[in-house]
Amino acid sequence: MSGHQKSFWTKYIFSTDHKMIAKQFLWLGMFFLFFGGALAMLIRWQLGYPEQPVPLIGNWMWPGDGGIINPDIYNQMFTMHGTIMIFWAITPLLIGAFGNFIIPLQIGAGDMAFPKLNLFSFWTMFLASLILLSSYLLPTGTAAGGWTSYPPLSSPAGGIPGLGQTIWTVALIFMGVSSMMGAINYITTVVRMRAPGMDYFKMPLSVWGLFLTSILNAVFVPVIAAGLVMLLLDQTIGTEFFLAGRLASGDPGDPLLFQHVFWIFGHPEVYILILPVWGIISDLLSVFSRKPAFGYRVTAIAMCTVTALSTLVWGHHMYTTGMSPLLGKSFMFLTLLISIPSAMFFLNWLGTMWKGSIHFTSPMLFSIGVIWVFGLGGLTGLYNATITADIYLHDTMFVVGHFHYTLAASVMFGSFAAIYFWFPRMFGRKLDSRLGKIHFWGTFISINFVFFNMMVLGYAGHHRRIYNPSEYSFLEPLTGLNEWISIFSFLLGVFQVVFLINMVWSMFKKERSPQNPWKATTLEWTMDYPIPHGNFEETPLVHNGPHEYSRPDIKDRDWLGQNERITV
Repeated sequence: MSGHQKSFWTKYIFSTDHKMIAKQFLWLGMFFLFFGGALAMLIRWQLGYPEQPVPLIGNWMWPGDGGIINPDIYNQMFTMHGTIMIFWAITPLLIGAFGNFIIPLQIGAGDMAFPKLNLFSFWTMFLASLILLSSYLLPTGTAAGGWTSYPPLSSPAGGIPGLGQTIWTVALIFMGVSSMMGAINYITTVVRMRAPGMDYFKMPLSVWGLFLTSILNAVFVPVIAAGLVMLLLDQTIGTEFFLAGRLASGDPGDPLLFQHVFWIFGHPEVYILILPVWGIISDLLSVFSRKPAFGYRVTAIAMCTVTALSTLVWGHHMYTTGMSPLLGKSFMFLTLLISIPSAMFFLNWLGTMWKGSIHFTSPMLFSIGVIWVFGLGGLTGLYNATITADIYLHDTMFVVGHFHYTLAASVMFGSFAAIYFWFPRMFGRKLDSRLGKIHFWGTFISINFVFFNMMVLGYAGHHRRIYNPSEYSFLEPLTGLNEWISIFSFLLGVFQVVFLINMVWSMFKKERSPQNPWKATTLEWTMDYPIPHGNFEETPLVHNGPHEYSRPDIKDRDWLGQNERITV
């Protein structure tokens, strides 16, 4: 059915067009990005200025406490901040929005393999969002057991956590169902619907990243879903899967079982979120260096290697749980081993840029930013991978800084690179370049100050998940640094408002973007805006790889599209 024959509801709300569903995921992810970011600002206020009234909103939100964040509210905040940022901001933005938008366009398909399943995937995610937000209406508040929600903290035996924790579990289950729907769709689309000539090693690396992410989702989301169902039964009908010792009335369960189940999914989840970023920036560095991606096949194979190894390293999150030393050494070896294919990405990214004709556009700046922040995150991860160092660092802010470098900063920069790059394809207009560069430099400087100095705090012994650092005399010398981290966190938030203004303003400006403003070679740039439902008038025939730049044999330009033949 063509676009003009559709009603408003079937075109914009309950659409089966992958491009419209991508936009729906984008707006959902953007909402939760700013929601989770606001929670981060409140957490940083408490850590920087412990038990002081929150300016402007404190007396309105917590009048009974004099506008002060109390310990219960603080636990709820960091629980929901972590949950929202990982599952409701990053996942919809990267996997939901750009997975939906670019996979069919870049492989030459008319839509996803299962358009109705795609529609159900978004609305299941939307339902999960409503369920999660409903916990804010409860008198006992939201979940407060940490974003990992280990039992017994997340079970009634752990101090009656309230209905908010149960709603958290239900919301995560629905989110997992949505992710599995998307994974099935993405995998099938890539395997079965590539255009003629589009073999696996002609696919853009963005598609490679999303494809491998979908495989991990399909394999490991059912694992955490099973664990969450068992946790839900513990919370509601009194089963004791994860209760032990005096907390168990009958045959005891094992709380460490939940940690294993969680991290069997949870560590592949790190790569579920970062693999699309690796693919996206590998393509973007090539576009804006005007060179073929260095070591394209090596990058794709290294991504496959990381995907396989990521399934075997979950135990490095559990060194301090009393794990067998022999088992711990195995996990340590495998974790250190995974750094080798990861290092190959850096070699290839730098090789792509080396002696390139670099264009410092907004997407390129954010792509280069990924190299820096993921480099720091990866290098500091080696300390956490080593058992002896991790025993000291595990319960400190060092882990928080490392984790945020690896995920928050890397994935955030990768998401922004993708938004700046594909915005002309999604909305027909380019984001403002000057505001984009202000956004980048403000974000880059502030985010590095925040997360690097979190690791400094952790090395000095500052605990993580701490409510009031001023209660500990040995942390008093760190008070000033904590304040500065909070100040730069607030600046980081301000620069995201600059991005939001840029995005909203650009959508309504009159000037349209050229069809291919970046002079890119992949198939999504071959059609005029707006791209119709069905995408291509004729199925494209692919002749070239995705990075045909610096072509001296072409007279009028330096690139060759994937569907073009060289005319002599």
